[in-house]
Amino acid sequence: MSSTAPVTADIVAVGSGHNGLVAAAYLAVAGRKVVVLERNAWFGGGVVTRELTLPGFRHDQHSMSPIFFRANPLLKTAGLGLKSRHGLSYIFPEVPMMSVFEDGQTLKLYRDPQRSAAEIAKYSKKDAETFLRVSKQAAAWLPMIASSLYVPPAPVGASNAMLDQSREGRELWRIIQMSSHDHLCDLFENERVRMHFARVAGENLVSPDEKATAIGAYVFLGFLEAYGFGVARGGSGKLTEALIACIQAHGGEVIANADVARIRVSNGRAAGVETKDGRIFNAKDAVIGAIHPHLLGGMIDGMDARVRADAEATHITDAACITVHAALDAPLKYRTPDTVDAVMVEMLPTSYETLRRDFDELRYHQFSPYPLLGAGSLSQFDPSRVPAGKAILHLWDYVPYKRPDGKSWDDTKQQYGEHMLRHMSKFVSNIPDVVLQAHIDSPVDMERTSPSFRHGDLHGIATTTYQSGAHRPTPELGQYTVPGLDRFYLVGPFQHPGGGVFGAGRATAMKMFEALGLNFDKQGRVK
Repeated sequence: MSSTAPVTADIVAVGSGHNGLVAAAYLAVAGRKVVVLERNAWFGGGVVTRELTLPGFRHDQHSMSPIFFRANPLLKTAGLGLKSRHGLSYIFPEVPMMSVFEDGQTLKLYRDPQRSAAEIAKYSKKDAETFLRVSKQAAAWLPMIASSLYVPPAPVGASNAMLDQSREGRELWRIIQMSSHDHLCDLFENERVRMHFARVAGENLVSPDEKATAIGAYVFLGFLEAYGFGVARGGSGKLTEALIACIQAHGGEVIANADVARIRVSNGRAAGVETKDGRIFNAKDAVIGAIHPHLLGGMIDGMDARVRADAEATHITDAACITVHAALDAPLKYRTPDTVDAVMVEMLPTSYETLRRDFDELRYHQFSPYPLLGAGSLSQFDPSRVPAGKAILHLWDYVPYKRPDGKSWDDTKQQYGEHMLRHMSKFVSNIPDVVLQAHIDSPVDMERTSPSFRHGDLHGIATTTYQSGAHRPTPELGQYTVPGLDRFYLVGPFQHPGGGVFGAGRATAMKMFEALGLNFDKQGRVK
């Protein structure tokens, strides 16, 4: 037990992931004394930039580009002053995403839909015309979709009833229920065009054949064209640094190596936390918790048994992530004659069926016969991340959390990383020769890095329809609160709107402002 005297603050936040930092920053700006506790020696959760390989090579360990963050009102307006006061700055390349096929053909998605249509016309003029209609529809739906992502979710029943009131709403509802594959087959005739957009669904850790994934293509495309894929100058962790700077500028503290063991409860109200080394942090107003639903009941004494059971029954995605971070002696040289200048590069087979069957194998907890590699080399756009003339690589694949051969990921991740690089060499001529040093994060490593990444699931829990919106992670926990526990508020990728860098702690902050009698619009912004 620690002999350190208890610390008292207005708000105590558990975890320094970007969602918790966003919520804490809003409360700090409103004049509350905030203390954020982080179990690791570094801050940021899934939004962190670290020298994982060699000195001078700065790698984004998890999130590489905050696709959905730019539409958040906290960034669009003065908000928390992240850009105007705390140095956050993004680069927006012309090509957010492209596919490179094993035979050297490519397909790019530009922010300009006409340029994307010209790319698609290389494969099918009919599909190019269809794409322009899809682009127009994505742009039309974007304001409605974006407006729902950064606020507490509407009730599921009311949302469905609203969609059922018009022909357009019913069509949207139909697409929401469809698989990406089925809808892409309705839209496009060319197999490679279908595969290009099916891979978008795959970035959500699900097969294109999974039902209720078709809307993802519209969401992805709408954000891509309207906002682009931002590359943070200095690394994705600059967002974390800006949020911490905002909290500190308003009198708050962010403390490392503070692993919270339990939430302290007094008379049905969250009264603070206790760390594993016995330190006490009292909260006069509220506690914010980035606590996975599988772990929540073990940290809150007296949690309702049914609520706890439902939380612990939430489902994890079958596919987990494994990532290779590499320091490179020189930039990548792709074998294709086309320029590879995208933020996100998907390395795809020549057969769409190969991709679909890969996801089938993952469903049965097997390895994919054909690695589904995605890559980014963001030093291409931001040279400040590497020594002069060098480069970095962020390479990912999907694997089972539990290896089918029963072996440990700790013993085999190096071997699997080398397997990924060998496969990449089919697309890139100077791999593995330019690799100076590599750092490999297995699904187990990702879970160790952040308990939110349960079983290597970067979304915390699966993004199924029954774990979405106001039912994410469960209907009882979907409004960021725990029944029977006052002044305790949830944040994390397992809450609405899901995994990814949304800045969704804004919605949690809105709930807290209401409970504390604060005016979010007036007090939730820097003066």
